Amino acid sequence: MQPAVVVIALAGLIGVGAAAADEGGARFAVAVAIGAVGGLALYQAAFGFTGAWRRWTRERRGAGLRAQILLIAAAVCLSFPLITFGRDLGWPVGAWVFPFGLSSAIGAAMFGFGMQLGGGCGSGTLFTAGGGSSRMWLTLAAFVAGSVIWTGTNPEFQSGLSAGLAALGIEGRSFWSGTSLLREIGWSPALMATLAALALLAWWTMIAERRAHGELEAPRAGGHWLRGPWSREFAALALAGVVIACFLALGRPWGVTAAFPLWGAKIADGIGLPIETWRAWDDGRLDRSIFADATGVMSFGVMLGALAAAGLAGRFAPSLTLAPRDAATAIVGGLLMGYGARLAYGCNIGGLIGGVVSGSLHGWWWLLFGWIGSYAGVWARIGLGMDPPFEDRSTYGGAQIGGRP
Repeated sequence: MQPAVVVIALAGLIGVGAAAADEGGARFAVAVAIGAVGGLALYQAAFGFTGAWRRWTRERRGAGLRAQILLIAAAVCLSFPLITFGRDLGWPVGAWVFPFGLSSAIGAAMFGFGMQLGGGCGSGTLFTAGGGSSRMWLTLAAFVAGSVIWTGTNPEFQSGLSAGLAALGIEGRSFWSGTSLLREIGWSPALMATLAALALLAWWTMIAERRAHGELEAPRAGGHWLRGPWSREFAALALAGVVIACFLALGRPWGVTAAFPLWGAKIADGIGLPIETWRAWDDGRLDRSIFADATGVMSFGVMLGALAAAGLAGRFAPSLTLAPRDAATAIVGGLLMGYGARLAYGCNIGGLIGGVVSGSLHGWWWLLFGWIGSYAGVWARIGLGMDPPFEDRSTYGGAQIGGRP
C-alpha cells in the first residue's frame, strides 16, 4: 500500500466533489463518487475492452468478452424497467436512442482501430491514466484533441459525406432512425431479446474457445475487496452497479467522452487559440466551468478512483520513459478515438453500453463496426511491430480451428 498516493487521491475526490456540488448540486457530487467506484473496479480488475478484444482476436480467449457481456446483461435487467416505469415511480430517467448509418459506422470503426493503437478504450484510457501510465496520459491528451478537432470540422465532414453518398445515389447519412426496442416491442420482450442475444454471444465465445484450446480458461481468482485484484465477474457486477447508479443520479446512461470537447476547448482557449470563433462554441458553453458538466466530473472521479486503487494495491509507479513508436501510436490512436467517438455517439461506454442498456439498436450498430475497427487495429499493431505476428496455427491446442483468427 502507498498511503501518500491514497491520501492524494482522496483529497482530489473531495476537492472535485466540492467543486461539482457547487456547480451542479448534490447529484454532481454523487456522480464523482460513482465515478470513483468505477475507477476502482476498472483498475483492480484491469477491466478494459481493448485488451479483451485483442486477446480474443489473437488467442481465442473469451473470458474478458464474457465479463463485458455479464456487465451489460446485469445492467439491462434493471435499466429497462427503470426507463419504462421510473417516471411513474417518481424517478424519471432518460434513454439514449440515436439514429445510425454510415457516419456513426465510420466513427465506431475509427474508435475501434484507434483504441488498439492507443492502448485503451474510453474508460480504459481514464483508469490507466489515473493509475499512473504516462503513455495513457499522452493517449488521453490526443483523445481530447481529437474531440476538439471534431467540433471544428464536423460540419465539413458531414457535408462531404453527404455529397459522396449523393454521388452514389444514396440520400442521407442515417440509414435508420433511432429505434428503441422498449418503445417498439415493450420492455419485457425487449429484455428477453437482449438477454438472448447476449447469451448467444457468450455461448459462441465458449464454443470457439473450446475448439481452439480444448477447455475454457480457468477463472481468475479475486483478492482483497479493496486492495485487489478483483475477479472479472466481480468487477463486471460492480460496473453494472455504476451504470444503474448513473441512471439514478443523473437520469441517463453513463458516458465518458462527451466531456472531452469541453476540456480541450478550455485548454485551447486558455493558450490563446481563437476557438470561440468556431461555430460549435458560439453558444456560450466555453464560459461554463468544467465542473458544471456531469459527464466530466464523473470522469474525474474515474481517474481519481483509479489513482486510489493503484495506491491501495501498491502499484503506482509512473515512468516518464516512452519510446518514439509508443508515443506516435498513442497520439494517432487518441486522435482517432476522439474524433470517432463523437461521430458514433460515444465510446465503448456511452456508444456501446449506453445504447444497449437504453434498448437502442444503435448500441448494437456500434458493436459491429467498433469490432471491425478493432480487428483491423490488431493487424496494424502487428505491422507496426507492437505485437508479434500471429502463429501459423491451423491447429491450436490440438483442435482444428480453421486457420488464423
